[in-house]
Amino acid sequence: MIKVAVAGNIASGKSAVESILFRQGFSVLDTDKVAHELLIDNKDVIEAFENFDIFEQGHISRAKLGKLVFSDNELKKKLENILHPQIRIKINEFFNQHKQESLVFVSIPLLFEAGMDDLFDKILFIYANDDIRLERLINRNNYTEEYARTRMNAQISQDEKISRANWVIYNNSTVQVLEQELVRLIEQIR
Repeated sequence: MIKVAVAGNIASGKSAVESILFRQGFSVLDTDKVAHELLIDNKDVIEAFENFDIFEQGHISRAKLGKLVFSDNELKKKLENILHPQIRIKINEFFNQHKQESLVFVSIPLLFEAGMDDLFDKILFIYANDDIRLERLINRNNYTEEYARTRMNAQISQDEKISRANWVIYNNSTVQVLEQELVRLIEQIR
């Protein structure tokens, strides 16, 4: 089994890549979704953040938690120290569930930040120009420009990540171009 991490900074196009891979018949784990599921009534997070306004109707609000941790590096580290080990477990469970497959993909935005690159055989990095990512964040998430930049700047630079990846796909054009590039790469991997 070849374990491929699909990495890319926020709003680079990882979700589009996931959709294409899924349509191609590959098993894909989306660690953003895993993190969202892990946040649902996560007792460790509730306990660690009980004195902060991160709850809505008795449940953790991802929006409130996000605003809090992206404004305070210590709190961000605190959250990551809870979630990253749990995400690592889910990735290994995914590998075990799909061990009969020759090629699997895990979409993991914080691959390098979380130090999880050791779990993978190969790394595919999705790159999009910063101005394109900024526009996507503002339009897709209704972020202010300032908050979008804060989220973008919370990650290791794309240039550094490119140097650590096996393959790079540039996603500065259309979804059709992205799909063509990805299909070409998959043919090389096989």
